[in-house]
Amino acid sequence: MAYMKPFNAAEYERRVSDVKRRMEATGFELLVCQDPANMNWLTGFDGWSFYMPQAVLVHVEETAPIWFGRKQDAKSAHITTSLPEDNIVAYSEPLVNHPVNHPYDELSDLIAQRGWGASRIGVDFDAPYYTARAHQHLAGGLPDASISDSKELVNWARLVKSEAEIAYMREAGELTTRVMNRALARLAPGVRQHEIAADIYNEQIIGLDDGYGDYTSICPLIQVAEGTSTPHLTWTDEPLPDEGLVVIELAAARRHYHAPLVRTAYIGAPPAEVSKLAAAIVEGGDTAIEAARPGATCAEVEAIWQKTINRHGYSKVSRVGYPIGVGFPPDWGERTASLRPGDDTELQAGMCFHFQSGIWLDDFGAAISESIVITENGGERLCDVDRRLFVVK
Repeated sequence: MAYMKPFNAAEYERRVSDVKRRMEATGFELLVCQDPANMNWLTGFDGWSFYMPQAVLVHVEETAPIWFGRKQDAKSAHITTSLPEDNIVAYSEPLVNHPVNHPYDELSDLIAQRGWGASRIGVDFDAPYYTARAHQHLAGGLPDASISDSKELVNWARLVKSEAEIAYMREAGELTTRVMNRALARLAPGVRQHEIAADIYNEQIIGLDDGYGDYTSICPLIQVAEGTSTPHLTWTDEPLPDEGLVVIELAAARRHYHAPLVRTAYIGAPPAEVSKLAAAIVEGGDTAIEAARPGATCAEVEAIWQKTINRHGYSKVSRVGYPIGVGFPPDWGERTASLRPGDDTELQAGMCFHFQSGIWLDDFGAAISESIVITENGGERLCDVDRRLFVVK
């Protein structure tokens, strides 16, 4: 059976054309993209090869991007993309984990052979897997080039989703709904944390009736009791207590498009301070999500959230949301706009955010988040899980 590409050729051509316009506006002639999400978004390339040096090159005068990667992964590029055969270039296998030489030596040679050795080249300095050693070999091999930070140029191009992308986001939201509801139903005294995580993984991959689930960029996060005072703990083999807080953050993914979600539960009768915090988080989230319309800025949406929780006696210094879409480990965030003070990015219809309405106090915390798509009517929730503190009796 032939590999089913997630998008048609016209979708990728539109994306590459948009990136080229942005390159011309910023003076770049060539981009070297190693972020696996950007490689996928530009070409459709898929494969668990991002732990090795690889890249997609976009040149303003080249019709199609160029994939560059490990020889044994080149077949993945042939299968998952529609790139011309000559635009799939493999580096020599002996370069893998070589103590002296590096795959970017051959990448530099490729760029020079194409006549681009003196170009202005943009590289995402903050991209996952773009290592200091990779940069050293790229810059050393292209002494006549001007290499500088592309400042997430491709990531910014990804910010407004096409209708085809939003369709996957909605499917991911539907799957996340199923996964989260089943995880919450498993909460009970004595159930071990790793058993809940195992169930989450199973539900994530089983997927929907008409579509499987991809692996997610971040593993399920489970915090219990005092652990809820920090957001990024994973599971242990400890059983859930007879009484106490449990926070679960997870996502599901369709063709690598993610819809993250966080819910908080209390086993037993919740203390007044826990109920108060959860109510403030829900109210703040509701008002901010409703205000997340085209024309509003990220800072304005955060200010609405902040004003609401301040009224209840709380504050939050970390951002309250970030853009989401296609993602690969280690993160499902897009690393561009943030819902926080000072970010004047104007919201547009089709942007998608994880509105992370969590508050972490000294001894405990709670979070009730949403994945949303910006619409004229405010943020449209991609998931359908009750927005409340779940009580396990």
